Amino acid sequence: MPRIGIVGSGPKQLLPDLKQYEEKIDFWIGVDRGAIEILREKLPLHYAIGDFDSVDDMERGYIQDKAREFDQHPAEKNETDLELGLEKAMSLKPKEIYLFGVTGGRLDHELINIQQLLAIKQKNIDGFIVDTKNLIQIAIPGNHIISKDDKYPYISFIPFSEKVENITLNGFYYPLSEETIHYGSTLCLSNELVSNNGTFFFENGILLVIKSRD
Repeated sequence: MPRIGIVGSGPKQLLPDLKQYEEKIDFWIGVDRGAIEILREKLPLHYAIGDFDSVDDMERGYIQDKAREFDQHPAEKNETDLELGLEKAMSLKPKEIYLFGVTGGRLDHELINIQQLLAIKQKNIDGFIVDTKNLIQIAIPGNHIISKDDKYPYISFIPFSEKVENITLNGFYYPLSEETIHYGSTLCLSNELVSNNGTFFFENGILLVIKSRD
């Protein structure tokens, strides 16, 4: 099962070094201007998808020439460009999907992009949003192992449902035992692992897990 990297049109300054993911990603999908960023890093552009309203005619021609598959859509459509990219990614039956260039910029787009992580998880696929400051994913009930990442030392658990029941954190600077947290709770913000690995568990609800750095 492949790993897919999707690059959107978010602010360039928030893009991580895509080359760091070269060995991990099997297929690269460029969404609108994200296709240019993939090519700029000299990575293979397997699919280019979107309305391409954020590139000029010369850039569009360059993308079309370099992409293995080029799929242009009208600007007036029901789906966002990222949704179109996700549809293509889902068709490849992936194990993991990494989303780059989907944070910053317009807040409405950023919030919807984060919500897409739940749609990915509901397909039994692991989804990650990655930028220079954050690594974001969705967790469903059960036991989870989490590893220390020096690039993103702080770990927050944010309720993505009305409540998250019986959350337990082990191996953290601020441990927790069988607490229920509700939507809007700040109880589980800005924690840190005290060793290379820790665990978290919860019984019901949906969690947004954010690794971050200043």
